[in-house]
Amino acid sequence: MSRMKFTVISPEVYTYGAMLVAGILKDNGYEVTLKRRLSAEKKSTVMLSLYSTQHLLSDEIKEFISKHRKNGGTVYIGGPVSAYPEMVLGELKPDAVIAGEGENSVPYVAKLGISSGTPGLAYTGPDGNIIRTKAVAPASMKRPLPLIPDDISSQSIRGASAYIETHRGCTGACTFCQVPRYFGREIRSRDLPDILEEVKEFKKHGATRISVSGGTGSLYQYRNGKINEDAFIELLRGMAKIMGKNNVSSPDIRVDCINERIAQAIREYTIGWVFFGLESGSDKILKVMGKGVSVSQASDAVYRCRDFGLKVAGSFIVGHPLETAEDFEKTKDFITEHCLDDVFVSIAEPIPKTPLAELVLNTPKEKSPLYMPHKGEYMALKLTESEARSFDLQMHADMFKPNLHVVTDEIFNAYLFGVRKDGKEIRAATELLFKYYGK
Repeated sequence: MSRMKFTVISPEVYTYGAMLVAGILKDNGYEVTLKRRLSAEKKSTVMLSLYSTQHLLSDEIKEFISKHRKNGGTVYIGGPVSAYPEMVLGELKPDAVIAGEGENSVPYVAKLGISSGTPGLAYTGPDGNIIRTKAVAPASMKRPLPLIPDDISSQSIRGASAYIETHRGCTGACTFCQVPRYFGREIRSRDLPDILEEVKEFKKHGATRISVSGGTGSLYQYRNGKINEDAFIELLRGMAKIMGKNNVSSPDIRVDCINERIAQAIREYTIGWVFFGLESGSDKILKVMGKGVSVSQASDAVYRCRDFGLKVAGSFIVGHPLETAEDFEKTKDFITEHCLDDVFVSIAEPIPKTPLAELVLNTPKEKSPLYMPHKGEYMALKLTESEARSFDLQMHADMFKPNLHVVTDEIFNAYLFGVRKDGKEIRAATELLFKYYGK
């Protein structure tokens, strides 16, 4: 008897989640193909792993799903977008959504298919209503090795071939973030030997650099309200022993989750970069974002890292519905003072079922920076207020990076193109919010 075949697709990027699901299917005896492009054999079963709301707007994905189903195939959708199955089913029209953490659901789905007795599913019933089956428990951190593609070295996500999962969950409560709502605020950590075995497998398949996933790498083995410094240091040391320190990164750290020992370990066992989600230079905006930290704490964290010779990058969010011109100027002042080595700027995107999404839904469009025409110095560029702030902050950050950065016409136009694209995509995603959740 031939084995049942599955195609796991993660559009454009081999996400860790897609590799993990493919590994679980393989471990359960199924034949599995992992792809980054939208293609599959006729009548086959596809598991499509989607990580962005923008995927719900993709005509290419919609066309693939429709064509594959017409050809007798089955399409399941999982990943972070499964947190809002009504939008996924309404926009993409797959056979079903694998809701929540898929590790426990996927074996049942593979064996039982779509039925009321299959846990962790959402699908459209004969009457058009959405049927949700019994939810599955949070996944165990013990699992098979992911299915690692042989062309993993061709992939670069902020310089890394892959981000591997060391723990799950986040202690934070950022109002714009889905992570604590999807995985919970309790930290579930993997055993170190399992992680290191996985790192060896990635290296064997050609991975050139591995990064620690999660919003805060140093929360690994976090217990009883305390950071486990020893566990985090052993994690980085073990990874560096396998990959070499210049091929390991642990960039994402909360500003209140770094101290001298952690900074020292990052210097000794990684490429020496730290990435902080700084978001704003205004204490008022940090508070409404639910960051749980102050501008002073962020400043201290940057200087602490500099004391250890680390490079510091920071992300900032502009265009929050409650961000004033004064708040924005405070963010510019923060960048001026701290001369960050790299800066990433994004427009506030309302992820469905987050407090930010609720705020956006309750903000009149004429008062929303996402829609308001900008009337300041960039008025001739015909940007929205959010777009103008993103453009301005990126230009401003270049002036204060440690090395000389000349803003050429090419860079100017690239920033302009980028903010217009971001603004357009986020407005489209926001319109989906109003369609499904607006009052």
